[in-house]
Amino acid sequence: MAVVQDLSLTLKAKFFRGLADTSRLALLEALRSGEKSVSELVADTGLSQPNASGHLACLKECGLVASRQEGRFVYYALADPRVEDVLRDAEGILADVAARVYACTRYQD
Repeated sequence: MAVVQDLSLTLKAKFFRGLADTSRLALLEALRSGEKSVSELVADTGLSQPNASGHLACLKECGLVASRQEGRFVYYALADPRVEDVLRDAEGILADVAARVYACTRYQD
């Protein structure tokens, strides 16, 4: 049973590490309003095109975003509506604890 619990915790930690990257989180936030092309995501996030594309590939590989090709353009969207739920829930939690999270010295940028 401990092995199953360890795997579950490891997967959850990996999931949250993926969300902890500010570039990936910025891309997910930008996709909350709907499907966007890479160029739209670059404009929305301020990331470079290669940086955005690399992070989008990571998010796609992990199943958090989906893509579709239309001509020479690739469009991305949140792959699962629960990703939006996680982001919204995080905002709700932060509404109560933002000052404490900001002041926390144990987690650094």
